[in-house]
Amino acid sequence: MSRFTHRNESFTCINCGLQVEPSERTCRNHCPHCLYSVHLDVFPGDRQANCGGIMEPLRIEYNSRKGYQIVHRCQRCGHESRNIVLQDVAVQPDEQEALYELMKHPKA
Repeated sequence: MSRFTHRNESFTCINCGLQVEPSERTCRNHCPHCLYSVHLDVFPGDRQANCGGIMEPLRIEYNSRKGYQIVHRCQRCGHESRNIVLQDVAVQPDEQEALYELMKHPKA
């Protein structure tokens, strides 16, 4: 049984205010400009988390199956999650400078 609910919606970034469009490749869940997210899900797309805290990007990790991922931590409850980096998309790819900055200066 899959724990993934396909939910690919536009949203306004709670951190920087950018209007974020859906991705054509997968479900977008973070801002391509500042890389922040919101703690909404228990499992991807389910919207079952009752937290709603801001998810701060901490570092970039590499997964041999999924590729590069952004590790986020909720500033409210401490929950950590991983989200794939969206570089090879036509609509709002993750900004290279933001990714490089996070790679150079990961947070604890």
